[in-house]
Amino acid sequence: MDDRAQRRFRRLLLKWYRVHQRDLPWRRTDDPYRIWISEAMLQQTQVTTVVDYYRRFTERFPDFQSLAQADLEEVLKVWEGLGYYARARNLHRAAQMVCSSSSGQLPATPTELRHLPGIGDYIAAAVASIAFGYPAAAVDGNVKRVLARVLLIEEAVNAPKYHPVFNEAANRVLDRNDPSSFNQAMMELGATVCTPKQPACSVCPVVALCGAHTAELVETYPKRLPRRRQPTHQVAVGVVRRGSKLLITRRKPEGLLGGLWEFPGGRINDDESPAEACVREIAEETNLHVAGLESLTHVRHAYTHFKIEMEVFTCHYRSGRVRLNGPVDYRWVTPEQLADYPFPKANNKFIPLLLSNHRP
Repeated sequence: MDDRAQRRFRRLLLKWYRVHQRDLPWRRTDDPYRIWISEAMLQQTQVTTVVDYYRRFTERFPDFQSLAQADLEEVLKVWEGLGYYARARNLHRAAQMVCSSSSGQLPATPTELRHLPGIGDYIAAAVASIAFGYPAAAVDGNVKRVLARVLLIEEAVNAPKYHPVFNEAANRVLDRNDPSSFNQAMMELGATVCTPKQPACSVCPVVALCGAHTAELVETYPKRLPRRRQPTHQVAVGVVRRGSKLLITRRKPEGLLGGLWEFPGGRINDDESPAEACVREIAEETNLHVAGLESLTHVRHAYTHFKIEMEVFTCHYRSGRVRLNGPVDYRWVTPEQLADYPFPKANNKFIPLLLSNHRP
């Protein structure tokens, strides 16, 4: 695309965006804090899902100070269900770093922003451009798809080694006079018009400049590497009852689902039944011995790189004192108190059934 075509591309895209942009809460503010929160939430998550979480999160934590001073468990509870919990932990740590800095404000350039936890190339460019007008292209999956089709880029959009190719192309077409609107317009075009399947080319503002449309190859682009098949892990989990209370344990603060509470359990070995695995895992993690196992339900859940099939049992405390091996904390709670703790989505899939079956 030559310079003249690039200027036309920018003009047509921005004209379309001014008329057709969705009314989203983070587009009604110029507050860098709220723009940062929205971008962290939007990574790998649908806009329709994020809207309610964004409203709840910013109502509870309206600024850096309130987020920095909050207990991490409360932050995770407000985030509960949105997934990718490292994002919430990183927001909490980054807010503390901002509040302890000499300026007390979010940095305004991508280079400075990348020094904060959880901020990579995309969020750094998005926040710097949208909140501060910094001329940097924000390249997410939607933007890559638009670029691949318009410019007939042959490199696979899902191969990290080719990200520099898309980043260079995005910065080449970027409107440096209005990077905020341009970046949002590119994302909006990919999300609402230039969709992965059956793109709405008939209403695309830049269709006349699209190489894939001109060559009748829209369905061929973007190029992608085949996905690897996700492994499925068999897991057993036990709801341990002691009188009227249930045992929950807290995961380590780092890693997958870090800081969340859950019912004890783990992988089922090849040489044992789900019930045997449940008894063993509870003993290994908590030093408790249980009896009277009853099947509660079967749960299927998918994470980013693997899936689980979870057999959930209820059981009764028989003997032992809690000594943790793996978890970092524990509580004996009433069923009603479960709502006060942040749980992984896989646990929340069976908690309503657990509550409905509870007999005081």
